[in-house]
Amino acid sequence: MDCTELQQKADVLRSLHDRTRILVLPNVWDAAGARIFEEAGFPAVATTSAGIAWTLGYPDGERIGRDEMADMVGRICRAASVPVTADMEAGYGPEPADVAVTVRAVMAAGAVGLNLEDSRYGGASGLWDIAVQVERVRAARAAAESAGVRVVINARTDVYLHGVGAESERFDHTVRRANAYREAGADCLFIPGVRDAVVIGALVQAINGPINILAGPGTPPIPELQKLGVARVSVGSGPMRAALTLLRRIAEDLRGPGDFTSFGRDVISHAESTDCCRTVRAASLLTPCNVLARKIGLSSHRIGGANPGVPPD
Repeated sequence: MDCTELQQKADVLRSLHDRTRILVLPNVWDAAGARIFEEAGFPAVATTSAGIAWTLGYPDGERIGRDEMADMVGRICRAASVPVTADMEAGYGPEPADVAVTVRAVMAAGAVGLNLEDSRYGGASGLWDIAVQVERVRAARAAAESAGVRVVINARTDVYLHGVGAESERFDHTVRRANAYREAGADCLFIPGVRDAVVIGALVQAINGPINILAGPGTPPIPELQKLGVARVSVGSGPMRAALTLLRRIAEDLRGPGDFTSFGRDVISHAESTDCCRTVRAASLLTPCNVLARKIGLSSHRIGGANPGVPPD
């Protein structure tokens, strides 16, 4: 995949945020999931950082490193022909330069969008100061444009998700952050943790750009979100947790009654599962986006070619 193809996919992904219809983004944690959602007709897919972390044996919250995350994003990108946007948490480092490295890794993996949170990790707590996060968003935009690809930046603020400050101040706080990130170069503003339709509608009106809502129990249904003016709805780790719930039910059935009903009916067959990934070219699974990797200074063994490291105990 060269820069021209990446830019074309980035243009497609950006066009899906034009609010003529809501973009419903399923979040996946592996290549097979990406193929299933693509075959179901979704025009783009997103990754779930939590789902990928759990798959590799890490807790959520930037406990996985950038390289392992980018490796998994690359496998998903090579399985899907639709645009992929990657959840890269808070950018894997405190400095704008760290964010720039992460953006370059995303592009080398073949993704054309990314989430960038304002939560702090690595022993810190709370959110980055607005001015600091603005510089991090600017660094993300500059890194993408210097490579010739206008990556779709989904800037996330966690004011509602983490209950930052007094409840009466969260709306205005969220709007200040979202509009600052938009001015710094974000394409979409991600507001997880808000489910009230009135608040969502007010956010749509107050924020100067498309907004992304995280779906979950109590979230208005997709048709209502579209009427409210929401540009994008994603599902985060929900599908992964649903899959884990089924897996636990299988474990309980095997240990308890000893039957196989929980995975013996209404299950994708082995042949279907194999066919799902048959279109992935074997060679493409072994090589990263080499042209772009060379252009932006990443060695190919770091993105998509290396085996994942050993997860912590």
